[in-house]
Amino acid sequence: MLNIAFHPIYQLPLPLKHRFPMEKYDLLPRQLIYEGTCTPEDFFTPTALDLATIERIHHSEYIDKLLALDLDKKEARKIGFPLSKELVEREIIIAGGTVQGALKALQHGIAMNIAGGTHHAFTAHGEAFCLFNDQAIAAQYLLDKKLVTNILIVDLDVHQGNGTAEIFESIPDVFTFSMHGEKNYPFHKENSDLDLALEDGCSDEVFLNILQNTLPKLIAQNQPDFIFYLCGVDVLETDKLGRLGMSIAGCKQRDRYVLELCKKHGIPVQCSMGGGYSKDIKIIIEAHANTFRVAKDVFD
Repeated sequence: MLNIAFHPIYQLPLPLKHRFPMEKYDLLPRQLIYEGTCTPEDFFTPTALDLATIERIHHSEYIDKLLALDLDKKEARKIGFPLSKELVEREIIIAGGTVQGALKALQHGIAMNIAGGTHHAFTAHGEAFCLFNDQAIAAQYLLDKKLVTNILIVDLDVHQGNGTAEIFESIPDVFTFSMHGEKNYPFHKENSDLDLALEDGCSDEVFLNILQNTLPKLIAQNQPDFIFYLCGVDVLETDKLGRLGMSIAGCKQRDRYVLELCKKHGIPVQCSMGGGYSKDIKIIIEAHANTFRVAKDVFD
């Protein structure tokens, strides 16, 4: 069982021609069930996270401003979504899905979130479609509950996990690893524990070689007892907001490599889907679906 968090609120209506492909949150679970990769029993409906858990990562003043829909124009513009009560509720439920999924991963080895990967959310502000940092919140929750002692965040989205880096900058129990496009947003990068910046057009071979030469060493050095994996598919050559040159097959190899390492070392893993902005929605769905297909193959 893959323990996949999904809630209908994930697909929030957006203005016509908005660049965020919100429809993927409806199409992806449908595709996974249609093709037989998943059954309805693989999914669970997350519940909203309590504010005290969110406040372990995000400043209460920032949370209060979101709940009151009281961001100024500049703050709201940085987020990139029209601010609404439904949007804030959606983000709280997405974070709940990652926290609740992490608990399931401790029992079953793996959990997934159809959404999440909101790594541009900082302690005191949001940006780039991210309000609350779901994996950061979940990591802190596991530490607070003394369920784990050492966490590795593996962020392979095309954009640096700048919010995650800022949040855990001085937290030794969480090691942040981001592998991203050098010239991609954010143009001012924060300092992860390890940042690997990739040149424009980076191929499957180059990407995978770097990953294979890096991740086993990080596991050996840090001895994590939990991994959060951000598996964005905006690394594809077809992505409108990315600058790398990976193929769908290469992206699938990336996922297999990470998940097989987790399985080999017996490290529970929670996967959040992150970004994907190819013009053709079919490409986005295929690349995201591959993550679940690989997870099914490795963990079932």
